[in-house]
Amino acid sequence: MAADEIRGDEIRGAAQGSAPAPLSVLDLVTVGAGRTASDALRTSVDLVRLAENRGFHRYWVAEHHSMPGVASSSPAVILAHLAAHTDRIRLGSGGVMLPNHAPLVIAEQFGTLEAMAPGRIDLGLGRAPGTDGATAAALRRTERLNEGADDFPQQLAELTRFLDDDFPDGHPYRRIHAVPGPVQATSPGGVQSPHRPPLWLLGSSGFSARLAGALGLPFAFAHHFSAQNTVPALDLYRESFQPSAVLDEPYALIGVSALAADEEKEARRQVLAAALSMVRLRTGRPGLVPSPEEAEAYEFSPMERDFVDSWNANVIHGTPDEVRSGLDDLAKRTGADELMITANAHGGDVRLRSYELIADAYGLPTPA
Repeated sequence: MAADEIRGDEIRGAAQGSAPAPLSVLDLVTVGAGRTASDALRTSVDLVRLAENRGFHRYWVAEHHSMPGVASSSPAVILAHLAAHTDRIRLGSGGVMLPNHAPLVIAEQFGTLEAMAPGRIDLGLGRAPGTDGATAAALRRTERLNEGADDFPQQLAELTRFLDDDFPDGHPYRRIHAVPGPVQATSPGGVQSPHRPPLWLLGSSGFSARLAGALGLPFAFAHHFSAQNTVPALDLYRESFQPSAVLDEPYALIGVSALAADEEKEARRQVLAAALSMVRLRTGRPGLVPSPEEAEAYEFSPMERDFVDSWNANVIHGTPDEVRSGLDDLAKRTGADELMITANAHGGDVRLRSYELIADAYGLPTPA
């Protein structure tokens, strides 16, 4: 099988049960009030095992910084941990924020992950910092934050060359190699690995949509926090798409915020708590995810209530049948090739139960 065929097969998901598109998981490793990061990471292990056993297609972790309620600042470290607890499910970043890192470092990290879990690693890349401006400056050691975002296409090209080990003769990096990587196959006794982590571009606006289309890469859109831009961005991606060695036609994934509970009232309680967490984040007061009881007792200002109503309008929540209906409708409206579900809740047990209920609603396989 040729390299381009391998990459295409690794990107595309297979249909699952009666789902309208392959279903996947986006994990923010959320930390609830009264819980620790260790608790959240244990939940991630339980969740990735559930996702693998129930036939979800892939499991991604997103890079965030300086947010007490989100313990996913180091996706590569978390993915290595999850790889040790799984055998089949695809694992990846949704995403790594490329301007925060040297491309060589990312190539080395994900080359290592690929060596740990051959043929199961995705490398999703974002252009935003995944945090506030001050934290981004601390990460990048510069106050010129726009410089990294503006250089994103150049950084992406450099990262791709490190992953493929194909800098041209005369390039200053020609003798620099990302290890683990292809250079090992050219060493005496070396054997070529058949896999290289597929690249995905992530976005919440048109920039990455257009770039992903022009490069013929798969595209993941953050519908869960930029719903108004979903259809225009996907249209732009499809219009811009040029066939490549990776894909011969567009492949678009969308991140979806969804939470199912046994009773509709309980689902509403849980998403209210998650919305309060977003209110605090958006007003410069990030913290742990509050409990439903704290959210019910909180006195929202009129402006905060408007934000909550607007935010929760894009969170598909309710009973399993209601969530299934919402996901079906979203897939139909957007034409997405894959739905990646994120469930933000105070308790890990609530998140696990939500994915179980969604899997049941779609008839995903149950473990023997």
